[in-house]
Amino acid sequence: MKNNSAPLDHKGAPQAVSPNFGLIIVGDEILSGKRADKHMPKVIELLAARGLALSYAHYVGDDPARITSTLRQVFATADTVFCCGGIGATPDDHTRQCAAQALDQPLALHPEAAELIRERMRDIAREEGKPFEPESADNLHRLNMGTIPQGARVLPNPYNKIPGFTCDGPGGGMVHFVPGFPVMAWPMIEWALEHYCGAWFHQAPQTEHSVLVFQSMESTLTPLMVQIEAAFPQVKVFSLPSVDHPVHGRHIELGVKGPTQEVTKAWDMLLEALHKMGAQLGPEMVRSR
Repeated sequence: MKNNSAPLDHKGAPQAVSPNFGLIIVGDEILSGKRADKHMPKVIELLAARGLALSYAHYVGDDPARITSTLRQVFATADTVFCCGGIGATPDDHTRQCAAQALDQPLALHPEAAELIRERMRDIAREEGKPFEPESADNLHRLNMGTIPQGARVLPNPYNKIPGFTCDGPGGGMVHFVPGFPVMAWPMIEWALEHYCGAWFHQAPQTEHSVLVFQSMESTLTPLMVQIEAAFPQVKVFSLPSVDHPVHGRHIELGVKGPTQEVTKAWDMLLEALHKMGAQLGPEMVRSR
């Protein structure tokens, strides 16, 4: 059954306002360039489909001290964070242990995780036409993947049944731990969103409205940007210069983003000011979520 009610904050009150969403990618292979990260674009996509947005991302190598420090920081917030990678049972997998250390909790074999892992081992034995040997060294070692911080909840894995886990942090947020393999991680992240975050879907419509400005400098536009942000505190003004665009050449994409109602008013102010300045304008773009 889905849990679409808002989670409780660290004081036990409903967290009615959507949290920040974060992403942690663990693995030396990402930082070395051996593997390219595919998680961030997908998480942005999964969040956007639900009217949500990614606030930040951290990339961390297989360094237990750094992983623990990063997790301790996010556990202290009210954020909802997805952590990809390092939850296996090989010597270079440290995330389970680091999560426990960051929470000052012991590791413990979760009964539901253990049963799911045994079920997977039975499936493999059956597929290979071999008897299931629960006490074999290999199968006992695989149970380490079900050894997670005490108090954590199982996060189901529809690909091969080997679960991830979810931990509540002292700051009122939660961190969902999934494998590094996209084929497993992405449906698990989607499951976590549907079961823990439904109360926040499409609750705060956001809009981004921008226009291409030609023959202008950012220094010329900066006073206007400051003026708009002062008039509309919930709106962010942005400028994205381009010096060699294949179609539009040198230009600045100038825009506003934030709550739809406020963006509409800020956009009117921005466009009026640009016309008064005699700015040379190009195509407009609107993005909503």
